[in-house]
Amino acid sequence: MQVAETLVDYDAQARPVAGLASRWQVSGDGLVWRFALRQGARFHDGSPVRAADVVQALRRALHPAGVLGQAPIAAIDVATDAAIDTEPGAVVRIRLHQPFPALPALLSHSSTQILAPASFGADGAVRAIVGSGPYRIVTLEPPQRFSVAAFDGWQGPAPAVRRASYLAVGRAEMRALMAEAGQAELAYGLDPGSVARLRRGGAVRVLQRPIPRTTALKLNARHPLLADPRARQALSLALDRRGIAQAVLREPSLAATQLFPPTLAGWHRADLPGLAHDPERARVLLAELGWRPGADGVLARDGKRFALTLQTFPDRPELPVIAAAIQEQLRLIGMQVRVAIGNSSEIPLGHRDGTLQMALIARNYGAVPDAFGTIAQDFGAADGNGGDWGAMGWSSPALTRALAAMSSATDAVRTQASRAQIAGALHQGLPLVPVLWYQQTLAASPRLSGVSIDPFERSYRLTELQWTR
Repeated sequence: MQVAETLVDYDAQARPVAGLASRWQVSGDGLVWRFALRQGARFHDGSPVRAADVVQALRRALHPAGVLGQAPIAAIDVATDAAIDTEPGAVVRIRLHQPFPALPALLSHSSTQILAPASFGADGAVRAIVGSGPYRIVTLEPPQRFSVAAFDGWQGPAPAVRRASYLAVGRAEMRALMAEAGQAELAYGLDPGSVARLRRGGAVRVLQRPIPRTTALKLNARHPLLADPRARQALSLALDRRGIAQAVLREPSLAATQLFPPTLAGWHRADLPGLAHDPERARVLLAELGWRPGADGVLARDGKRFALTLQTFPDRPELPVIAAAIQEQLRLIGMQVRVAIGNSSEIPLGHRDGTLQMALIARNYGAVPDAFGTIAQDFGAADGNGGDWGAMGWSSPALTRALAAMSSATDAVRTQASRAQIAGALHQGLPLVPVLWYQQTLAASPRLSGVSIDPFERSYRLTELQWTR
């Protein structure tokens, strides 16, 4: 929402650009990074942005569960040397145990945003959101709404949009109606039916853009029914992805042939064989595992039925519909699936306590623009328990080695080779079964120009908007 800033920002081509840090440099051995803060930067309470404030914010973000925890950081402190020509006390120094070229990308993640000291209570918990971006918080009523106003102390061009309010609306149809009726200037995440109606009506402009997000089945590879790779392969073979893409999204090209979409430069492998739809082959694999159809058509083995619960959530309007299609397609090969639609937080909870069996999720692999941080978080754990939205009970020595090699790679050839190995290991092991790729959809008022969709979903880009009348 452009309230808080990170040290590094990224442009639409996934290139690092200045954020709260105006420039940075790395030592010849790759072990010391120095980030010079933008001169004159101030927090919304009027206090200056000091390197010590940034250091404290980054130290808070440095924990094993966070994205920054993927970097081999030895220390974060205020630089006392003059390696970067700037005013004293305005340089943040990060020292590493080993070279890590992806550090700027991790420092662009929202978990590393910099808040003022006034944001924190005596116990260290956040009590207010006091950032340094072009907008400041006016009202905050979590989890449903908040409002912002342009920050007069912002050093960049004054935004044309001076005030904005955000409202979380759970139903996509309602979001579309609000845009159509002029109750919202921008409405994101629309269902295909509403998109078709809005295009016909002409009351708003509809924008769509592919983004590096994948809808996938997250599987518990420790579950007795899913532990064998052949069971996961059979599940994948049962899916008619193109049919789902056409029926649900009305765009067959969004059928996922692998986990990483073409929009994720460097990670999508054109040479990988596409995930096929072959129910007969799926039945053969399940028969090899000893599963036989019962009188009602449901597979059984040793007196136990092949029955699983698929969890998903309605925040993204297409997920429950896709889940219903998957339920039917798995039924056709003898798998009994119960769809449970609940809160998105139930999936991380089920991941942590081991009760999750399957979940239909939509994962953004561009949250860190070069994707390394997200992928390391999701799949890098040697014990098989990756991040909340990643691997569950699955690991790959080849993937672990490739991640380690990539983290210290300083040349493009080694980096690309590691990416290819990671994509191949995930394609073969199927800890997540890709279903569809994703495109973001936005309805925009004709009163606004300069509207665009950030492919990395980092910003709503309010500062780029202009009023047309």
